[in-house]
Amino acid sequence: MGKLNSKFISMILFALVVIVSSEVIFEERFDDGWEKRWVKSDWKKDNNTAGEWKHTAGNWSGDANDKGIQTSEDYRFYAISAEFPEFSNKDKTLVFQFSVKHEQKLDCGGGYMKLLSGDVDQKNFGGDTPYSIMFGPDKCGDNTKQVHAILTYNGTNHLIKKEVPCETDQLTHVYTFILRPDATYSILIDNVEKQTGSLSSDWDLLPPKKIKDPSAKKPEDWDDKKYIPDPEDTKPAGYDDIPKEIPDTDAKKPEDWDDEKSGEWTTPTIPNPEYKGVWKPKKIKNPNYKGKWKAPMIDNPDFKDDPELYVFPKLKYVGVELWQVKSGSLFDNVLVSDDPEYAKKLADETWGKHKDAEEAAFEEAEKKRQEEESKELLAEVESDDEEEAENDDNEGDHSENKLKFEETKKFDAAHDEL
Repeated sequence: MGKLNSKFISMILFALVVIVSSEVIFEERFDDGWEKRWVKSDWKKDNNTAGEWKHTAGNWSGDANDKGIQTSEDYRFYAISAEFPEFSNKDKTLVFQFSVKHEQKLDCGGGYMKLLSGDVDQKNFGGDTPYSIMFGPDKCGDNTKQVHAILTYNGTNHLIKKEVPCETDQLTHVYTFILRPDATYSILIDNVEKQTGSLSSDWDLLPPKKIKDPSAKKPEDWDDKKYIPDPEDTKPAGYDDIPKEIPDTDAKKPEDWDDEKSGEWTTPTIPNPEYKGVWKPKKIKNPNYKGKWKAPMIDNPDFKDDPELYVFPKLKYVGVELWQVKSGSLFDNVLVSDDPEYAKKLADETWGKHKDAEEAAFEEAEKKRQEEESKELLAEVESDDEEEAENDDNEGDHSENKLKFEETKKFDAAHDEL
């Protein structure tokens, strides 16, 4: 019994150590006071193309009090950022998570967020501001529907090479990027893993370990012809005697043909169905075929492994920077942490708790929208019918007035004769 209690106590202590050791670097649920933590950029204000953020739960939600920030103007640039204590993920797991809802039925645009390092002039934060990580959904037409994960390494931005489809409906979805000290990663949508792998294989962060030997040359005796002419195949006797064209036996000299004017009539020719073209021996597999020659692979002299490939040593800001043709994207529940379990818990407490109610609210809003559209369409049809009827009445009045005018003219003419 004592051993059992000791084991139980050890488990509890281990759990407490894990909880204490985990760290929330930044968490934003956009409750009261959020504007004090976020800085709206002046980027694009000079040419009046900077959009305004709206603090709202949106047109449909599972909880009207659970608000985020939403783009509110079409054809505008948006940029906003928040600072947190400088953080390095060296020897730690990095978790970057947020939710986004595209109420506008997004056709072309992004829903991504950025992590930035060093010192950033937040009032001038914009599209040219260097960033460390850009992550989130991007959609444009039917061709682009994917999650972008861009990592900056040695000053160059590298896009993930794998396809990660994003959600395309008008409901809230949670996007999670996890980066581990072993240089592996995971991408989750709504707490479900959609992609995983290693930084070295799924991004071109480092040069390849092996390259083709640039000094190698194909040996002169290398036979890379898969098929060769059959040396035993011979040309059939009389093959070359078959003409390419033959006289058209169905052709007849026209009755009005004048030999003196047009010359002696000759029978036209047609393609000979027996003619098979220039004879070529049939092909057989080459017994000496060695395959397509490839240069041997050698160690790349430019390759240098980086054990800190995953490290972003001075993360300090989180931001949203995007262009929207059609506004309505709503961001919420932003998290930067070193604990994937806490991120999962946060998603469950927010998105997971309200997703069914939000879906029901969306369906109700869609129903009302369709009803309003039907009413407007019906009113438009009725208005057109009334206008058509009015035009018909006017045409009738015009005909009656014309008839009266003609009768008056006849009366005046008869009166003049008298």
